[in-house]
Amino acid sequence: MKAFRMDQLEAERLANDGAYLRFLRERNMSVGLYALDAGAQDHQQPHQQDEVYVVLSGRASLTVGDETTLVGRGSVVYVPARVPNRFHHITEDLRVLVIFSPPES
Repeated sequence: MKAFRMDQLEAERLANDGAYLRFLRERNMSVGLYALDAGAQDHQQPHQQDEVYVVLSGRASLTVGDETTLVGRGSVVYVPARVPNRFHHITEDLRVLVIFSPPES
C-alpha cells in the first residue's frame, strides 16, 4: 500500500516551484496534483493517455474538445487521450487530482 496526504503533497509541489507534481507512477497508471491559482492560464497540451480529473478545490471552466463545463470541488471529468483540454476562467485557486492511464511518460 502507498498512502498520501494532500497537505504534504501540496507542500512538496510548492517546494518544487511547479504547477504539477506527479506523486505516483505504477505499471498501469500515474497520479499527480495539478494546481492553478485564480486568474492563471492553463498551458497544457493534449496528453497521449486517458485522464481523469478530480477537482479537490476551486472553481473554473474546463473545455474538452468542443465541450465546456463548470467544475468545482467534487467534479470528476474524463478526458480521452489526445483530445485538447484546458482549464480557464479560474475564479478560485484550483487543485486537481489527475489520474493517467496508462502512466504519463
